[in-house]
Amino acid sequence: MSSSSPLAVPFPNMPDIAGAMPRVARAGYKEWGRCDLSYIAFDAGTTVAGVTTRNICCSAEVELCRAHLPHGRARALVVNAGNSNAFTGQRGKHAVDVITAQVAEHLNCDVTDIFVSSTGVIGVPLPVDKAQAGLRAAFDAAPCGWVDVANGIGTTDTFAKGATATAVVDGRKVQIVGIIKGSGMIAPDMATMLGYIFTNADVEAPFLQQLLSTANQESFSCITVDSDTSTSDTVLAFATGKAGNARLTSFVDAGAYAFAAALNDVCRQLAHLVVRDGEGAQKFIEIDVSGAASDESARRIGLAIANSPLVKTAIAGEDANWGRVVMAVGKAGEPANRDTLSIRFGSTIVARNGLAVADYDEAPVARHLQQQEIEIGVDLGLGAGRATVWTCDLTHGYISINADYRS
Repeated sequence: MSSSSPLAVPFPNMPDIAGAMPRVARAGYKEWGRCDLSYIAFDAGTTVAGVTTRNICCSAEVELCRAHLPHGRARALVVNAGNSNAFTGQRGKHAVDVITAQVAEHLNCDVTDIFVSSTGVIGVPLPVDKAQAGLRAAFDAAPCGWVDVANGIGTTDTFAKGATATAVVDGRKVQIVGIIKGSGMIAPDMATMLGYIFTNADVEAPFLQQLLSTANQESFSCITVDSDTSTSDTVLAFATGKAGNARLTSFVDAGAYAFAAALNDVCRQLAHLVVRDGEGAQKFIEIDVSGAASDESARRIGLAIANSPLVKTAIAGEDANWGRVVMAVGKAGEPANRDTLSIRFGSTIVARNGLAVADYDEAPVARHLQQQEIEIGVDLGLGAGRATVWTCDLTHGYISINADYRS
């Protein structure tokens, strides 16, 4: 990995999850001296849920996950870094079929119990020989920690990303851990990048799917770095059932709300970490939208602001150009009224009811914009809709990283 983002957060102390055994190996998908194949084996009885990209040009790995998720069972996850295997036709599908067959044979399970993800350059078929050799090495490798997997799944990431939380379910303490990769090509339309969540709780697959889909709406689907939705975006959640709690099947069950809150917390932490590692990012930006016609309208307006290159470059330059926020609200295509709109930077209101605040002091705004943590507030004055989205600034670093990505 390159030098860490100035917004980097140390990797947390994450517990092992009974029933999940991670290993990493080097397949050599790129010329780099690091592990780039991650393999996590699950005990029988593990349930799974997931969300995947809506990008029409998705990878064979995404299509496989979509096909396997309805079965609700998982015995293994394989993640390849350095090659996304997207837009590779039948050769790409063949590579995925080979991987799933090799792992299923190793575990003596159905191929539908195997999940695969790949990330990296688009348009280059995944080398089958390297995949097979990498898997054999992973099968023989010693178990590793979550930080090793987090490092192994990265591409342009500058730091390993992980999150953890606990909940009391049916009188038992259950653990949730998550890892994620992502730095650029980040504008989820469902999930984002590659993210994996593991818990020892016993959760029925349909309910786990319900919980993950809900958590996604307020976390992964509320972040953006550059407005580009990846061909490979996938978030999967695995529940091994080793905590010994009575199986969660609905919110009627004891501890279901506590588990949902902990899952939401992990998803939000992971989403924020991706923004903090946005390519070239120097500032973490939270955009709070209130007074919208609906919550979904508020989210769309927030993302319009967060995706605006003019807003993001103004923040990079520490310029309190609130007119660019007005522009972004207006282009969102959502209900808005210029004459009821208010905008603030930090705690300072800079515009109210369609006009600049008379005699407002820009000094506290300037001080706020010099910080690494920036908050923009928008009140549309129309209704009760609210949403919070997160993004980063747009700097010369983003251009430098992406101008020579393939090299």
